[in-house]
Amino acid sequence: AEYMGDSSCVMFCRVARRLRVQGAREVHVETRIQQLGLHLPPVSPPKGNYISTRRTGNLVFTAGHLPVANGALQKGKVGEDTDIDAGYVAAQNAVLSALASLKAEIGDLDRVKSVIKLVGFVNCTSSFVDQPKVINGASDTLVKVFGDTVGVHARSAVGVVSLPLGVPVEVELIVEVN
Repeated sequence: AEYMGDSSCVMFCRVARRLRVQGAREVHVETRIQQLGLHLPPVSPPKGNYISTRRTGNLVFTAGHLPVANGALQKGKVGEDTDIDAGYVAAQNAVLSALASLKAEIGDLDRVKSVIKLVGFVNCTSSFVDQPKVINGASDTLVKVFGDTVGVHARSAVGVVSLPLGVPVEVELIVEVN
């Protein structure tokens, strides 16, 4: 005769499956950020008539976030006075800024269930074609911080002629939270 299991076994299996699907973490997200040698910058107030995050249901949309390093905006145009590597670091710093705003909205980054989408804008010359390599700075950071299950996302990497305040990169996130 085949053992069909009891209700506690069925319930345990459901919980275990849900935790795997949700990408259960072994390390607190902010601890992981520190382990990577990174930090969340202070949240900057909006520079115009908008808010930094908007939550609807279990989705949080961030406004565009700019790269901040050592308390100052990073500036430059990729392909002119900024190379791909510096743009990569700027994208990393911009996504950390977005994560700081996200944390202010939801209270704890461990509540992130999935990074749905990253949109990255690269301030670059008209002949520059490596926008994806620059925005990888943000994508790679999200995967390192949240892991493969939660951090991998859909993405757009767009080249533009100018960005606010002369920064090389701006990023936006759409995140699903618990």
